[in-house]
Amino acid sequence: MHTSAVDALGKKLGFTIDLGKLHNVSLGQGQESVAELAMEKASREGHWVILQNVHLVAKWLGSLEKLLERCCENSHPDYRVFMSAEPSPTPQEHIIPQGILENSIKITNEPPTGMLANLHAALDNFDQDILDQCSREQEFKTILFSLCYFHACVAERRKFGPQGWNRKYPFNTGDLTISVNVLYNYLEANSQLYHLITGKKLGFTIDLGKLHNVSLGQGQESVAELAMEKASREGHWVILQNVHLVAKWLGSLEKLLERCCENSHPDYRVFMSAEPSPTPQEHIIPQGILENSIKITNEPPTGMLANLHAALDNFDQDILDQCSREQEFKTILFSLCYFHACVAERRKFGPQGWNRKYPFNTGDLTISVNVLYNYLEANSQVPWEDLRYLFGEIMYGGHITDDWDRRLCRTYLEEYMQPNQFDRKLSLAQGFVVPSNLDYQGYHAYIDEVLPHESPVHYGLHLNAEIEFLTVTSDGLFHTLLELQSRASGMGEGTSQTTEEKVKTILDDILEKLPEEYNMSDITSKTAERSPYILVCFQECGRMNMLVNEIRRSLKELDLGLKGELAISSEMEQIQTALFYDNVPDPWARLAYPSTYSLGQWYNDVLLRCRELDSWTQDLSLPSVVWISGLFNPQSFLTAVMQSLARKNEWPLDKMNLTVDVTKKFKEEFNQAAREGAYIYGLYMEGARWDIQGGTIAEARLKELTPSMPVIAVRAVPNDRQETRNTYECPVYKTKLRANTYIWTFNLKTRERPAKWVLAGVALLLSV
Repeated sequence: MHTSAVDALGKKLGFTIDLGKLHNVSLGQGQESVAELAMEKASREGHWVILQNVHLVAKWLGSLEKLLERCCENSHPDYRVFMSAEPSPTPQEHIIPQGILENSIKITNEPPTGMLANLHAALDNFDQDILDQCSREQEFKTILFSLCYFHACVAERRKFGPQGWNRKYPFNTGDLTISVNVLYNYLEANSQLYHLITGKKLGFTIDLGKLHNVSLGQGQESVAELAMEKASREGHWVILQNVHLVAKWLGSLEKLLERCCENSHPDYRVFMSAEPSPTPQEHIIPQGILENSIKITNEPPTGMLANLHAALDNFDQDILDQCSREQEFKTILFSLCYFHACVAERRKFGPQGWNRKYPFNTGDLTISVNVLYNYLEANSQVPWEDLRYLFGEIMYGGHITDDWDRRLCRTYLEEYMQPNQFDRKLSLAQGFVVPSNLDYQGYHAYIDEVLPHESPVHYGLHLNAEIEFLTVTSDGLFHTLLELQSRASGMGEGTSQTTEEKVKTILDDILEKLPEEYNMSDITSKTAERSPYILVCFQECGRMNMLVNEIRRSLKELDLGLKGELAISSEMEQIQTALFYDNVPDPWARLAYPSTYSLGQWYNDVLLRCRELDSWTQDLSLPSVVWISGLFNPQSFLTAVMQSLARKNEWPLDKMNLTVDVTKKFKEEFNQAAREGAYIYGLYMEGARWDIQGGTIAEARLKELTPSMPVIAVRAVPNDRQETRNTYECPVYKTKLRANTYIWTFNLKTRERPAKWVLAGVALLLSV
């Protein structure tokens, strides 16, 4: 019989786990003895017993048959045993003893047919208590109904065969109930204010009618007004969530608050929640509300110690004790808390931590623990793959948009969720193993006593990551201080140079060094050949011409403006400000390449790129070693390598890939181009270093943040010839900002497990 049906029936008749009158045993992993004790106790005291998955304990079924006979003799009249088993694929594989089958009432769970029956069946999994449990009632009920309709669709669609689904999938009500559980937790997790001030201890609850919780938006303003007026008269509490969504109503809210406060009940309180504004200009909360309110901000914890304690604080002893498989549940829950602390705190390391910023929150953790509980109760074996997929691809992975970040999240879970963690053999950090079966306070004490001091190593990163983090933080601070200064004070004492004079000096210096544009007709006439490499050279010259032309045009305009011969436009003013603060003007940056350099460094880099192109355009022959960092579009050059070898060997381009061999030499030691493919230089490794003698990735040296790479030989091979064993798939980016600057993936040799370099955030950069 389906266990949820037994639970529902037992609740009505007073047979529940909470009352100690229902014993639910998921068989497998040595649970037979637990089942025997439960059945003997139940037969004496008139309880119910659920034995799940009896098909998993084939050798014990003979003993079960005898135990059933013995327990039925002189048993309590209320004694019942319910068993569930999966159907056997063939009659020959039936394992349930004949005696059990003959003395049982057999129930099969036939799926409903048709949308009407399926939709009713989906809704039957819930009751009024479940519908009323969420503080954000309207959203919860609406989305729950949509989920039920979706479930009915995917289930009934199977009857249409391959036109419905390409394959047969075992969708079941467990998928729906877990989804609703996830929905509830997400809505509640985003209502942390509600949990903070529910006022249970003081008697202010929704059940008693003394707490009014209004989620603003979608026309809920009138509901909020009625709630506030009633609360001010009768001394209730009101929660107004997401006030930032009703900007036009905030003026009315300010007046309503003033009116309701006059002669209000002494117990009357109003709590409001809002998301922070991205910039000061976007603040919309009226000044009157802010001045008369007690303002509370929820600052996230910092450091592994604080994050791990904060993660555990989402649970209590009751939650730790709720699962029938206590050791597995507690151990995996602790690993999940450590994983959550890692992914949350890793954000501080910027792009080396995560390529993009993700809003991981406690809701992800609490939902994951809920899923863990449901899966452990429903399966006799720990479904590691399923759990890792749910946590890494859905719960946390649902936030992640970058493929490399998704790989990082997946690797964390593979490292922190393993079967050997039940034997205290899994180290989450050096000297910090997953603890054994402790109570709630015991876990907090274990963290305080055993967790090593704060270090990037906790997150799999090298110690250099801390140096980079502090450097970036300091740069940001000083840059902000510089912008806060007035331009006059920024000139320093004892100088007679004005802002305009300083900008004019910089402008003249740039124009003086600015090279002439490339004559494309002269360059293209040097050869009739149009090989992939030559086309790349033409494209690079064209891009450089556009940039040089824009620099010259905008600076000449600004020069005329500074002389008073031309009115200063907003664009000219922006360029003037950028030159003063040593920033690259936006119009130039849009035509250039991704860069993190200041204006001085950036302009020197442009001049170096021009010299490289001057050399290449002399005879249009491929340089012996190509400075790949000096190209606007490095992808086009790497694609040209593939195209050249595809034409030469008559290989299909779509079935080829690049392979790289890191040489032991640097640029100066090469005087001719590669016979196949190309030699490239100008790359740097972040998160590790290249061991030139060993020819593999190695642990970084302290204070060497981005060591340079030797010359790399790049060539193309068919997919089936590519060597992937003992290699790390290393992403290549244009700058330290990573994310949108991704170029290619190089397979680099490693003696260590690739997971180590994934957690360390190892990547190749073209510019540092």
